[in-house]
Amino acid sequence: MQKALIPTALLGLLLTGAIFGFFYAWVCSTMWGLDAIDPHVAIQAMNGMNASVRNAVFAPAFFGTPFVLGSVAQMARKEGHRQASWLFNSAAMIYLLLGVMLTGFANVPMNEALAATALPDDPAAAAQIWAEYSPRWQMFNIIRTAASGVSLLLVGLGLLKLR
Repeated sequence: MQKALIPTALLGLLLTGAIFGFFYAWVCSTMWGLDAIDPHVAIQAMNGMNASVRNAVFAPAFFGTPFVLGSVAQMARKEGHRQASWLFNSAAMIYLLLGVMLTGFANVPMNEALAATALPDDPAAAAQIWAEYSPRWQMFNIIRTAASGVSLLLVGLGLLKLR
């Protein structure tokens, strides 16, 4: 077996798990917490988190995952692990389409629009801004969370097929 296959597959598992956990935390705590506080504070906090996520710690998991998984798929195919290759490739494509691309086409533009919106003094106006933003943003996040979870499951199955 190619020496790099298992370590690279494990790296793919780690990255996929990291990104699934990141999206999942937004689903089950972060957004619920923001929804429960003053909309002024929620908007400011969301803007702060969105600005801070663009960093060298987050980038490998977010951007690197589909490339690592694609590399594992190619290595597995060369080693004759056709089922494993299909599983890793499927995991890469699902995450690329419904994780990376959905984020770029839905969540990021919403984040940029929220950041560009002047925070009103009127509490009702701030509540309206948050009410228009949060449920829609969460819907897209649930999709990318589910997709990342499916990708993680596929990576696990792919690893089992390499035995």
